[in-house]
Amino acid sequence: MMKFSLQAAVALMLLCAAAVGFASSGGKEDRTMGFTLTSSAFSHNGAIPSLHTCDSRDVSPPLSWTPPPAGTKSLVLIVDDPDAPDPAAPRMTWVHWVLYNIPPGTTGLAGGMTAQDLPHGTLQGTNDWQRSAYGGPCPPVGRHRYFHKLYALDTLLPNLKIPTKATLERAMKGHVLAQAELVGLYQKH
Repeated sequence: MMKFSLQAAVALMLLCAAAVGFASSGGKEDRTMGFTLTSSAFSHNGAIPSLHTCDSRDVSPPLSWTPPPAGTKSLVLIVDDPDAPDPAAPRMTWVHWVLYNIPPGTTGLAGGMTAQDLPHGTLQGTNDWQRSAYGGPCPPVGRHRYFHKLYALDTLLPNLKIPTKATLERAMKGHVLAQAELVGLYQKH
């Protein structure tokens, strides 16, 4: 029978726990570690100013992010609302903005971005208003959550011809290195 010291037994347990954690994550690090998305217009889980909604000028909010992980070839931004049409009985996720092939060296987007202002090479998809542009919060009832999701990809996607969110997500599958998320809230007054 083998005898282990208490120190050896603890070391073995820690090694096993680390191996299990690594295996359960698929061998990948936490996809949000060190990659963050922020806005100077609102804080995470804070109120989105009406300037960025259909109740005012409906311009995109300023967004900034930390550098993506090594090996990033492009970034994707998807803004959507999972509380549509009514947060008390949501039936769908309403898509507000779809951008892809954002250059990996980009550190943010200024407020009020138009197609002409986007970083060179950035392509837009279709939102649920059937436009390839930003469409701000415009909830019919209740306080909604607006998820701003930034993905770092290990590839530059082909031109998907103004894709929907679903088409873009299929193209991204297997290529996401990291994800950052910023949630804003809005309710009509």
